[in-house]
Amino acid sequence: MTIAADLYIDGEWVPSANRVPVYDPSDNSVIVEVATAGPAECEAALAAADGAKESWAATPPRVRGEILRRAFEIMTAEADRFAELVTRENGKVLSDARGEVAYAAEFFRWFSEEAVRISGDFRMAPGGDKRILVTHQPVGPSLLITPWNYPAAMATRKIGPAIAAGCTMVIKPATETPLTTLAVVEVLERAGLPKGVVNVILPVPVGSQISAMLHDPRITNLSFTGSTEVGRHLAHECADRIVRTSLELGGNAPLVVLSDADIEKTVAGAMVAKMRNGGSACTAANRFIVAREVADEFSKAFSKAMAAVAMGPGLAAGSQLGPLVSVKERDKVAELVTMALDEGAVALTGGAVPDGGGAYYPATVLTGVASDATILDHEIFGPVAPIVVVDSDEEAVALANKTEYGLISYVFSENLGRALKVAEGIESGMVAINRGVISDPAAPFGGMKQSGMGREGGFDGIHEFLETKYIGFEL
Repeated sequence: MTIAADLYIDGEWVPSANRVPVYDPSDNSVIVEVATAGPAECEAALAAADGAKESWAATPPRVRGEILRRAFEIMTAEADRFAELVTRENGKVLSDARGEVAYAAEFFRWFSEEAVRISGDFRMAPGGDKRILVTHQPVGPSLLITPWNYPAAMATRKIGPAIAAGCTMVIKPATETPLTTLAVVEVLERAGLPKGVVNVILPVPVGSQISAMLHDPRITNLSFTGSTEVGRHLAHECADRIVRTSLELGGNAPLVVLSDADIEKTVAGAMVAKMRNGGSACTAANRFIVAREVADEFSKAFSKAMAAVAMGPGLAAGSQLGPLVSVKERDKVAELVTMALDEGAVALTGGAVPDGGGAYYPATVLTGVASDATILDHEIFGPVAPIVVVDSDEEAVALANKTEYGLISYVFSENLGRALKVAEGIESGMVAINRGVISDPAAPFGGMKQSGMGREGGFDGIHEFLETKYIGFEL
């Protein structure tokens, strides 16, 4: 498999004398060394995005949409190649990688359709003195920063609406997983995207060069997915120039099991909510809040399902749980579990770093977790499920809301009215009822509180790359 490993600037693959290794987390071997960007390369990327902004904004929506549609078709046809690349640099098992690639490609198809449906408004003012015309224009060159956990989907979820809206962009992928983003851009090149519209850099050092770009007047918009800590810092950076900002940040998702839940269905849903992507997802169920009436039954059934998860290299046949993206990330998860055990929790399954190499951590279920346990305050980002027992729906909602985060939550109940009441009481931007996953390119993705601002996907996603303009006039 040919792997693109150079920078992509103004429609050209640009090598660099400075390179960093990209590791396979299953055995810590080096896949390839990828080019990094210094100040000169960052300047070239900014200049390319700025130089192409007017012509791309003037490109007919149908043309922009057709390019995205072709990119969707290429990604779909080459899904196996993409899935293998995702697994190699990220570590997730091949089945998860295939799911991600299909999901990622859908953003290109969805926004290919949205490109020609950017609506406006025309009406008479209530006072009758003028007409009100509302239109939308591209916000301009955008800086896109993506994380390592979904290297394909997080790229297309930002690139798709930016292209559809008529924006040019500079993309900075995660250092751990840059190869998938480069492969996505190579597809866009083959789909006919003009030079300068998409530029990919891997700046080193990161902080100072990202700051310089956000303080450059040519950048008008930031779209960031990553930790809340980094998101806060970037928001401060953007404030200096009032850069338009959308942030998709961390989560601490509660999964609430009410006393009337169907345990078999709930365990099936909980396995998806927790173990999709090996638990390394901002949408992963992080705190399991279970009614006392069903706590014992759920804990036993869920623990049995978690214990049966086969751990191994992502590309190996039969693997259901691959390594985390790095030993560093694995050790963060292990530290949280050790802390929980020290505070009195009990591991029904898992709970210890396995012998051997690679960044592995087993599927783990913890019971006896107090409502004020330290682990409940952290986004685990791994295959660990702490269970807390509650005595009422009101207590469940209060505990679910006992966090600074508010991205997604899960509710399981056989009474839809009861589930909706609990869902409405939980402070999160998304709620899944009796389902382990609700992410969809056609739906708005985003959170409340410290989980960020703005929405990606759905009808809302393209508006993160559009400015609203009101024109008043007399006929």
